[in-house]
Amino acid sequence: MERLALLNLSRRRLMGVMAAVPFAVARPVIADDSSISFDELYGKFGVLGLEFSDKVKRLAGKEISIKGFMAPPLKAEAQFFVLTEIPMSLCPFCSSDADWPDNIVVVYLGEKQTFVQPSQTIEVRGTLEFGSWKDPETGFVSLLRIRQAEYSSV
Repeated sequence: MERLALLNLSRRRLMGVMAAVPFAVARPVIADDSSISFDELYGKFGVLGLEFSDKVKRLAGKEISIKGFMAPPLKAEAQFFVLTEIPMSLCPFCSSDADWPDNIVVVYLGEKQTFVQPSQTIEVRGTLEFGSWKDPETGFVSLLRIRQAEYSSV
């Protein structure tokens, strides 16, 4: 009888362990959905030019992070800069959104800061905006912006 009780207890434990196995199996690491790369900014090239990706549309108005390089700023200390996919020796500002390169994003900081070297990889966090917009102070036109941003060296 005592052996039968131990056998039942062991069966219960075994059944409990087997039921828990699917939950204990390692799950694949899912990428942080709020992180975006330059390759994910545009979905395709349509008749009207570059079209924003579904991910950009989904993340619009939300806090995101993106890694890139700071283009040389116009001033040593400012409240905005251009984030580029690759290091650049010149600032890639455009005269209109029709000329907008597909590998830059304008970053508007929460406050003025001194900038880093153009060859230093940085990570920017802030709120993503898309669509044509003309900065009333500078006259620069952008298609993609990150507002209330902060950055750090990577």
